[in-house]
Amino acid sequence: MHTIIVIAAGLALLGLFLLGGRLLGGAPASGMAAAALAFVPVWLLGAGWNLWHGVRYAGYTVKEELPIFLLVFAVPAALAVFLWWRCTRA
Repeated sequence: MHTIIVIAAGLALLGLFLLGGRLLGGAPASGMAAAALAFVPVWLLGAGWNLWHGVRYAGYTVKEELPIFLLVFAVPAALAVFLWWRCTRA
């Protein structure tokens, strides 16, 4: 359940980034494309924090947490890269 919540938080954060890119960017597509790319390293840090928290406080090993980290990072990041790709084609 925690993994689903963290992925949902990542998607919500991506939505905030895209909204900010649309409001602050010049052309809507270019602002959203830049926001989608900016989201990826920020989410890498967030997913890394989730991994660290699981190892440090929940008692999991890095080996146990690594697949969860990859899933938590990959789902929102893949959507961000897809949206960046779509915005640059427009």
